[in-house]
Amino acid sequence: MPTASSTPTTGATPTEGATPTEGATLSGPAGGTRRRRRGPRTWLAALPLIAFTGLCFGLPLGALLHGAVTRTDPATGAATLTGEHLSRSLQGPYLGSLVGSVQLSALTALIGSVLGVLIAQAVVTSRSRALREAVQTASGVLANFGGVPLAFAFIATLGISGVVTQLADLGGLGWNLYSFTGLAVVYLYFLVPLMVLVILPALDGLRPQWREAAQNAGAGGWQYWRHVGIPVLAPSLLGGFVLLFGSAFAAHATAAALVGGSVPLVTLKIADALSGNVLVGQENVALALGLDMILIAGLVMAVHLPLQRRSARWLR
Repeated sequence: MPTASSTPTTGATPTEGATPTEGATLSGPAGGTRRRRRGPRTWLAALPLIAFTGLCFGLPLGALLHGAVTRTDPATGAATLTGEHLSRSLQGPYLGSLVGSVQLSALTALIGSVLGVLIAQAVVTSRSRALREAVQTASGVLANFGGVPLAFAFIATLGISGVVTQLADLGGLGWNLYSFTGLAVVYLYFLVPLMVLVILPALDGLRPQWREAAQNAGAGGWQYWRHVGIPVLAPSLLGGFVLLFGSAFAAHATAAALVGGSVPLVTLKIADALSGNVLVGQENVALALGLDMILIAGLVMAVHLPLQRRSARWLR
């Protein structure tokens, strides 16, 4: 029999003065683990990525910020701080273009998210490998089809003299491709496939055991989605919405080729201000509009990231 002074070996704490090796874990009193801090090698390995990020994003952002809040004296070339450009970017037609871009992006992102989830759920439910591969391939192609070719394709099919417009007499029904509604339909062409690609892995992460457990507890299909499926998918759904919102918010070539200036969009206003199509010397206002876009995108991301971190553990 062990004496009272004997110490069991199982669960024993490290002896005093023992030094754990780097990367080892220390067991706490509650059974948790605490890892030592990694050495400076981690930062050295990340230096190329940090330098690349600073070069490709930091310098343009710094130049954008400098131009948005400074004014250069044409006589002396001296730059002085001013809030005039930011103030003008939030007034008149510039403010209208910001509001129009937010409305168009939010509407198309919402509709695209709903349609993309429905298509992805149909693919996951079917369990057909051929259908899944076909949808993924088509979504990958269509999600990257945009710009002037996409605008030309819709003009040829749904424009005033388009094939479908003439055959279905859409003009008599009040259809107008070169409007807010028409531009929204064009944006959905590449936003819906993008949502399908984003949400498919999340739907695959829903474990069959969760549905079986809900059925054993007497829950129906709607109750399962309301209390289990949708809460687990909420961060992924919101992440897809944010991605679609950003894609529509930053789109320029498609809108420029399709509607020109008939629909107020902030990207079109920035292009006009930089090229001097409307007024000369508005380059700084264009930079201020770009800063406004970054702030709006940052606010949207600030809502999404905490929720994404909160429930990422459910889909591991």
